[in-house]
Amino acid sequence: MEEQYFALLIDADNVSAKYITPILTELSKYGVITYKRIYGDWTSTLNASWKQELLTNSITPIQQFSYTTGKNATDSAMIIDAMDILYTNDVNGFCIVSSDSDFTRLVSRLRESGKMVIGMGENKTPEPFRKACDKFTILENLLVENDPGTAQEKEPEDGLSREAIEDEIIRIVLENQDSNKATGLGEVGSRLVSLYPDFDVRSYGYNMLSKFLEQFSRLQLVKHGNIVNVALREDAGMKETIDAYVQSIVRKAGKDGIELSIVGNKVYEKYKEFKIRDYGYAQFNKYIKSLEHIVVEQNGAKLIARYKK
Repeated sequence: MEEQYFALLIDADNVSAKYITPILTELSKYGVITYKRIYGDWTSTLNASWKQELLTNSITPIQQFSYTTGKNATDSAMIIDAMDILYTNDVNGFCIVSSDSDFTRLVSRLRESGKMVIGMGENKTPEPFRKACDKFTILENLLVENDPGTAQEKEPEDGLSREAIEDEIIRIVLENQDSNKATGLGEVGSRLVSLYPDFDVRSYGYNMLSKFLEQFSRLQLVKHGNIVNVALREDAGMKETIDAYVQSIVRKAGKDGIELSIVGNKVYEKYKEFKIRDYGYAQFNKYIKSLEHIVVEQNGAKLIARYKK
């Protein structure tokens, strides 16, 4: 795979120096860092903690005097430099490190030019900036080492709930099932990041996507050699019970059969926790068609289920 090159631009006014080593380590996963620049007023004591880090990590400081209180000149300097680097066309992507939403439009502009943009910022970073990036990483996560077996579950301060993530993964799996495709673990990860750029398993106390997914009751990991797929977990015992119940309803209806909507109402009334997606189907009629001895036929605007031996 061809080497990817990145420009790292850091807003010193909105990022602490304690993050620099984790930032460099994280970005190195994506490619080679060819530009390393940091913007701030280096005459200010507020940025004193950065000075040793700049020397140690060969980061070029760009001086921006604070001519007025409140709004600083750092934003403009970073934007100008980013556009200059963009037009040289010698990088594949940018890493913008800031907790300031003012860089949202810059990120959008860089992506419009076909560049990958990785954002990094603290938990307080506004959502517009997060969503504008291809991938957004929360800096607090980079300070925590989550070794396998020692990670502690946690809820992100501002992020997706576990239930929402599980529902989204189930949707992805069902979508692939309709196309007779398996759902690889890598596909799940990339599609979640595509939908939610700030999704990161480290926000939930894990260091691997596979470990994170093992907690979900409706999902299971299926391994075939070195390939790991994500599938829906079936409660075999409960499914057999519901299958038998449905078959008895249809059989008792006789030769005239029974409307599928009526069957559905009976099932949902008897089994309050029943969710069709838990059994690998997107629609109730597809589940019914899968049952032995049952056929589903169109009768006008209605679907009729009949029992056939």
